[in-house]
Amino acid sequence: MPTYAIGDVQGCYDELRRLTDKLRFDPATDKLWFTGDLVNRGPHSLKVLRWVRDLGLRAITVLGNHDLHLVSAMMSGKVRRKDTFQDVLKAPDRAELLAWLRRQPLLHVADGYAMVHAGLPPQWSLSMARRYCAEASAVIATRAGDNFLKHEMYGDEPRRWSARLAGHDRLRFVINACTRLRMCTEDGSLETRYKGKPMTARGLAPWFKAKGRKSAGTTILFGHWSLLGRVAWPRAHVYGLDTGCVWGGRLTALCLDDRRIYSVPGKAYSVPD
Repeated sequence: MPTYAIGDVQGCYDELRRLTDKLRFDPATDKLWFTGDLVNRGPHSLKVLRWVRDLGLRAITVLGNHDLHLVSAMMSGKVRRKDTFQDVLKAPDRAELLAWLRRQPLLHVADGYAMVHAGLPPQWSLSMARRYCAEASAVIATRAGDNFLKHEMYGDEPRRWSARLAGHDRLRFVINACTRLRMCTEDGSLETRYKGKPMTARGLAPWFKAKGRKSAGTTILFGHWSLLGRVAWPRAHVYGLDTGCVWGGRLTALCLDDRRIYSVPGKAYSVPD
């Protein structure tokens, strides 16, 4: 009964099914974990959403920035030029898919692993991350989050965590950390807009190499950063599973039982920003 963690699918349904065939995935016994960004930029967001949802308890996914953008677009009607999830917006079951997406967590912790789409700020221990993510997820899942998701979610501020943060600022920080983080500044502030390779940034460090990171020692699975250049970072106890399938890279899975890595090639459906 193996469990596999799979990186950002982003609407690449054909690649997802080839990968699960390669894994010999049995939905009666096996489990799949997804690092978020099930949708957007690829051609089949609707197929991916329905397939993962229909797996029920055999699949666990955390929310990624593209997933939350879809939720916002479904509620506000605001769609960007590069968005490719119009199939979801026109689907007869869009309301059910919206409700299902909103119920997915920002962080999943089980079996000795923590899974988040992007990263954790250095000020958070794992117990803090669980508490703050559960707090934010509870807002996202209910009508209490409607106005925030439609109008207040986007933005880079605040960049540094404080327990005194409240309201939409607190919620935006938690979401940005979990779904957009790649780099941190020397004082531990979030740098969410950086998209390059780690070694090309001056004055910044990957979130998992930030000084004094309180979640160090926890094995963390994440996606979001296809330009990392490799999957396993053993000294940091992290696995970056986004290997750029939607850009013509690969779709990657990690077996959580023996840490063996599997992948299939993808097509270049989209061009990176």
